[in-house]
Amino acid sequence: MFKRIALFLSVCLVPLLSFAVDNKPFVGQISAADLLNDYQQFSNEYNNFVPTVADTQAMQTLKGKDILVLFGTWCHDSQREVPRLLKLLDSSKVALASLKLVAVGYDKRDPEGIAARYQLKYSPTIIVLTAGEELGRLVEKPKASIASDLSQFNPVTE
Repeated sequence: MFKRIALFLSVCLVPLLSFAVDNKPFVGQISAADLLNDYQQFSNEYNNFVPTVADTQAMQTLKGKDILVLFGTWCHDSQREVPRLLKLLDSSKVALASLKLVAVGYDKRDPEGIAARYQLKYSPTIIVLTAGEELGRLVEKPKASIASDLSQFNPVTE
């Protein structure tokens, strides 16, 4: 009887344990194309999201700026907001200086220490920069819309 129970447990539990060990979140820099190709939740949200004309136009305020996105492939807010940001960028065809996507682990860290450098607390965090200076950040979810919130991050010109 003991052998049967042991056999049953090994057949049922070992595959589950190996899945848990291998099912670690992606950590590090990733391209938008790889994120959408490799993570179904991100791809689904990207395909289902339809930007408004106003949001597409508002994205033009980001022209020439750098965008840093700190997110978790495991995070439901990231799975919703990051694909929407990518769709807005694609739809608006805004010419950014750069776009950097950095995935963090459950501990909100990445191998290069980018998340720590920007004091990541919640994911996703979308940071708008110009010439290395942070203009503002959108944390977890927008107050109005991604485009509207990000368009507010413009340097004061005198």
